[in-house]
Amino acid sequence: MKPAWDQLMKEFDGHASVLIADVDCTTEGKSLCDESGVKGFPTIKHGDPNDLQDYQGGRTYDDLAKFAKENLGPSCGPDNLDLCAADKKKQIDEFLALPIADLTGKIKEKEDESAKADKDLEELLKSLQAQYEAGTKAKETKQEEIKGSGLGLMKSVQAYRKKAKAEL
Repeated sequence: MKPAWDQLMKEFDGHASVLIADVDCTTEGKSLCDESGVKGFPTIKHGDPNDLQDYQGGRTYDDLAKFAKENLGPSCGPDNLDLCAADKKKQIDEFLALPIADLTGKIKEKEDESAKADKDLEELLKSLQAQYEAGTKAKETKQEEIKGSGLGLMKSVQAYRKKAKAEL
């Protein structure tokens, strides 16, 4: 994917309203990646720098270039109300009317809800992992019991009998 990404960055270099870049999340870019919700590598984000979205498309140059040409550039927001649908304009107007402290509080509330959803999923995954491990151990224990009860000897006797019968 790196060659395709580098080609795309070169193609959009100097573009007036589109930035295609890469960030090293292991060094100087770590804080930006943490703030943007990057959890794995490589991750592609797009959209408003204050509200980046995950890219879910293909990773070839053609896929990336098509997406960039069709989707990147100015988008609905306070700076581009003319690009907004009526419901989004209304929502933006409501947010613009809020005192900054109230807006900041609402942002924190939504971020907390999102963090709780992440935590709930993490707890569910831990629970499922524990159930899986317990189930795997129970299966292995049962299989050892079965083997210990003479399964191997039964198979040996069966094979012996078939061989002895074939020799008659």
